[in-house]
Amino acid sequence: MLRQIRPAIVMIVVMTAVTGLLYPIAMTGAAQALFPYQANGSLVEKDGKVIGSTLIGQNFTSDRYFHGRPSATTGADPNDATKTVAAPYNAVNSMGSNLGPTSSSMITRIKGDVATLQAQNPNTPVPIDLVTTSGSGLDPDISPADAYFQIPRVAKARGMDETKVRSIVDAAVEPRELGVLGETVVNVLALNQALDASMTQ
Repeated sequence: MLRQIRPAIVMIVVMTAVTGLLYPIAMTGAAQALFPYQANGSLVEKDGKVIGSTLIGQNFTSDRYFHGRPSATTGADPNDATKTVAAPYNAVNSMGSNLGPTSSSMITRIKGDVATLQAQNPNTPVPIDLVTTSGSGLDPDISPADAYFQIPRVAKARGMDETKVRSIVDAAVEPRELGVLGETVVNVLALNQALDASMTQ
């Protein structure tokens, strides 16, 4: 019987060592050597302090900044640990809303968001992804259409010429990977940093 059990035990030990220790250590080492910025979370620093990551969105709410897509992530209710409350872009609780197209609460929220956005820019149709949540709730990017739609609000709040704000958006548009993969996007944090930088020039 020991002759049958021994190979199984040896394989468990060997595979645990290979897949549980050696492989992760090798991949972590290779990532740190070849792509240290990405391997450490693609962190963004300003004045020596980490202010975010290019991979996780932030809840910008001021009219002076471009806003990301709505986020459906939640967090623990500080008043009742058995409940949750809305916590946009909560990186420890990535999730979508799980609401379907017939959900009355989702329809009500979207209609309200559309009305608010149309009041800010009445001459342009509201891009659908600017009022719908992403699957992760952490999307750091918006479409160029989303960014262009927000230009009048941001320009007015900052007292800037819309043409100058548009040029900042133009420069922030990221092309498809290798020219064919994914879609053109605008990283909201990077765009808002460029916007702040333009005010000091």
